[in-house]
Amino acid sequence: MNAPQSCRFEVKVEGVTLQACLWGERKPGRPALVLMHQSLGGLALWRDFPAQLSARTGCAVVAYDRYGFGASDARNDRLPSDFVAAEARPWLAAVLQQLELGAVVLLGHSVGGGMAISAASQLPDQVVAVITESAQAFVEEQTLQGIRAARNSFADPAQVLRLAKYHGNDVRKAQWVLDAWIDTWLDPGFAGWSLDAALARVHCPVLALHGDLDEFGSLAHPQRIARVGVEGQQGRECLVLSRCGHVPHREQPEQVLQAVCDFLRRRVEGCSHLSG
Repeated sequence: MNAPQSCRFEVKVEGVTLQACLWGERKPGRPALVLMHQSLGGLALWRDFPAQLSARTGCAVVAYDRYGFGASDARNDRLPSDFVAAEARPWLAAVLQQLELGAVVLLGHSVGGGMAISAASQLPDQVVAVITESAQAFVEEQTLQGIRAARNSFADPAQVLRLAKYHGNDVRKAQWVLDAWIDTWLDPGFAGWSLDAALARVHCPVLALHGDLDEFGSLAHPQRIARVGVEGQQGRECLVLSRCGHVPHREQPEQVLQAVCDFLRRRVEGCSHLSG
């Protein structure tokens, strides 16, 4: 199976430039898949997964560096406490508009999964399905323990240099990315955050993928995401991947690709072409 061609884009929004990339071709009647990255991630850390996803689904796949991450413009402010919900507008909305995407399926990894859920609750006319991977639905002690362990690991300057490779080879940007993750999640004021309100407003199909060995969150997260949020709501699914950690698309790519294809074929209009 040939890898689809990729195309880079710059997205301008409120004086900020975001970097985005599209794999494959936008086809009438088929939704595009939009990837939303994790707290330390960005375009580069998806590696070959977007190309594989586009090849397997026949859909266009888009990923972008959030403001402050990857090759997008750097930022120096502190992340607001509502940063998960705030990603939908103006940032994601600008990507969807400027790349002229119609119906989309959002696939978010880790905190990107929370952003995908929140965006679906805010953009219901455009988001036709959500897939979360290792997403956090609330602040759990296991998540905080994982972040504390990572903080200790990143006390080694060599680790920050490694992270900088994925953020424009800019050590200051990498340090901001790291501090934004650690300081936000460990802030006592963030302890009451959850996706519950957003989940109650999501009416599209949802698939929650989670590894049983995920060091940043227990199975309580996908179970809460898959739980019916609105009476009579259908189409929420939870799939636990055996012997898998926090990055299923890297650790078990074939299982993830197959799960995504199966879900899209069963739940999303325009994806009936996918084989079972």
